[in-house]
Amino acid sequence: MRNINELKLELEKGLYDSRIKDIYVDESLVAYNRERYVRAIDKYISLYGENDVDIYSAPGRSEVCGNHTDHQNGHVLATSINLDAIAIVSKTDDMIIHLVSDDMPKEVIDISEVAKNDAEEGTTTALIKGVVAGIKDYGFKVGGFKAYVTSDVLMGAGMSSSAAFESLLGTILSGLYNDMAVSSVDIAKIGQYAENVYFGKPCGLMDQMACAVGGLIYIDFLDKTNPAIKQVECDFEAHQYSLCIVDTKGSHADLTDDYAAIPVEMKQVAEFFGKELLSEVTASEFFSGIAELRTKVSDRAVLRALHFYEEQSRVSEGVASLERNDFEGFLDVIRRSGDSSSKLLQNIYSNKAPHVQNVTVALAASEYILGNNGVCRVHGGGFAGTIQAFVNNTFVHEYKDKIEKIFGEGTCHVLKVRPYGGIKAI
Repeated sequence: MRNINELKLELEKGLYDSRIKDIYVDESLVAYNRERYVRAIDKYISLYGENDVDIYSAPGRSEVCGNHTDHQNGHVLATSINLDAIAIVSKTDDMIIHLVSDDMPKEVIDISEVAKNDAEEGTTTALIKGVVAGIKDYGFKVGGFKAYVTSDVLMGAGMSSSAAFESLLGTILSGLYNDMAVSSVDIAKIGQYAENVYFGKPCGLMDQMACAVGGLIYIDFLDKTNPAIKQVECDFEAHQYSLCIVDTKGSHADLTDDYAAIPVEMKQVAEFFGKELLSEVTASEFFSGIAELRTKVSDRAVLRALHFYEEQSRVSEGVASLERNDFEGFLDVIRRSGDSSSKLLQNIYSNKAPHVQNVTVALAASEYILGNNGVCRVHGGGFAGTIQAFVNNTFVHEYKDKIEKIFGEGTCHVLKVRPYGGIKAI
């Protein structure tokens, strides 16, 4: 750990600029993140005083392909992005966690007892306790700390702000008490456990895996206890394309049932074949059973299962395209993935409020604006929030200008692929 005042002075002098550039990739973001770290240190001092500290970081994520396949132990192509949650952290000699996240009230949690409390579902307290409980269950050490956390991962925008927070907590406990021995894969699993069991949100593992592991990664979740992970090399700058995420400002309130219905309906199809998940049912078995299947489950469940099988193939096709440097082939995969999410998965708006279709409007407008200059698709869980667009660099400015005329200034975020997941930054 470093003396907090010395660390602040070294940051202000630019001594960590190369490290910041390495983490955030974009040279234009070095000054922004340097100043962000310094402001976070000042906030920490105002909360806790002048202690020795470390700085930890965990990124948000973007799902590139594999929409709603992870909860069926399917295939996903995902990436960490250069927006993150950071924490200024000091170790304590007790079992109390003191944590302030941006402008939220201080959390003071005695982690000597972290049993699940149903009354805490949906709270930050639940996430913290869930991560601590998961670390302990995996046989690792836990202990107290004081932390100030700040994040520029957009909340409710499909970038997985909660998974970034969970990965950050897991990385902090790994660093402070376990010499960074908790693997990024285990941190991801622990984050999902915290969100599923303690927080009460039914999510798959893709969000946490992308945030904790980092880089552009292909994940095969068939063996969920030991998912196959492969780094996929792709220089988007060499292909002259940027990843744009557009925040449509749609609310995620009251959408839990919409999200939960997708894995429920996919599992209904799997159960028809005597299996738990669609990944255990072959595509040929599914297609041969559609006629009888429709007498047992809804047509929407059948269509969502069809999306799963086609999306599985698209993920593999997208990875193969990138590996053979066929970027046009990759873009075609993204286009078809978006079409399938809209038509088969049906997660671009909620049936509870069909008059509100932020994502649908964003996709339709983007297709019109982009023409042959890029492709777009729903991003993340869907129903509200964000869309994703891969845009030719020569057209990024025009796309950003025109789409922001619809959704507001600052709603189009031009991002980079970050090479790291959860890390001790400094």
